[in-house]
Amino acid sequence: MPWFAWLLAAAALGVAEFFTLTLVFGLLAGAALVAAVVAGLGVGLLGQLVALGLTGVAGLALVRPVALRQIAQAPLTVEGSDALIGKRAEVVQEVTATHGLVKLAGEEWSARALDESHVIPVGALVDVMEIDGATAVVYPRELLP
Repeated sequence: MPWFAWLLAAAALGVAEFFTLTLVFGLLAGAALVAAVVAGLGVGLLGQLVALGLTGVAGLALVRPVALRQIAQAPLTVEGSDALIGKRAEVVQEVTATHGLVKLAGEEWSARALDESHVIPVGALVDVMEIDGATAVVYPRELLP
């Protein structure tokens, strides 16, 4: 079988992997690439099929389980200011669309209201919706559904 036929098979398997995301077709596409290299070296059809089979089995038996374990791992922990998103804070200085101050995670943060029409009074509890630089964008808890 000519090497370019194996390249076409590898491309077709790669497209199938793109749509299924099972890691099976992608590994078989790699095996087809190995078969293309073997064909390019002038090895006969039997040698090409052996290379395809050995590479495919090795990929499915060795690489796929490791890859699936890595995918199944819990995501990395969120650190820094991103970890503050979703936290509760208390308003220390009235929060408007442009300025304010909240106590968040034991520290005072500059804050602004998510909704420009809200004026959040001192003592109100708010949720941090996002962090914009060094400013917490907050929304009052009592208005949350």
